[in-house]
Amino acid sequence: MTPRNATLRFTIAIALALGATVAGAEVTVADAWVRGTVAGQKATGAFMQLKSSADTALVSAASPVAAVVEIHEMAHEGGVMRMRAIGELKLPAGKAVELRPGGYHVMLMDLKRPLKLGERVPVELRLETRDKRMLTQPVEVEVPVLAPDGPADVDHVVVGDRALGDAVGDLEAAALVGEVAQPCAQLR
Repeated sequence: MTPRNATLRFTIAIALALGATVAGAEVTVADAWVRGTVAGQKATGAFMQLKSSADTALVSAASPVAAVVEIHEMAHEGGVMRMRAIGELKLPAGKAVELRPGGYHVMLMDLKRPLKLGERVPVELRLETRDKRMLTQPVEVEVPVLAPDGPADVDHVVVGDRALGDAVGDLEAAALVGEVAQPCAQLR
């Protein structure tokens, strides 16, 4: 074998090994939970810690308990809490990414039924690797707590680009008309 052939074989072996690592990205899920709901409540959030062995992105999710599932972020901007859907949540290799109340979360909307204390809710995370391969990660998410009455430390809530004004009053009104504002109550 010539030195050139040996170098070529070595390069191909490294490329294949790296490709297998990216394609086989392993995503671990820890501390997964979803806030329980009360009758008439149409939305809630799921929270967890995600850690990927390779650069990956959480691009969507699904659950049989909700008609719509999106990846959302919340940010406190000038005394106003803003919540919006995002196209993807990057999961850098080896770094834990927190999905928590008041931050990134999986938003379950148009709930088909209330989520009861103690039950386990199936959620499927859909991930995309750096080389654009799609992976799915099923997760059983526990319901350890029910929704609180309303936010304690937020003056106003913004969902998308719409200001809802008084957080507590508008969260109650939003629940009656089916608006997606419930995650803002998770700041308590």
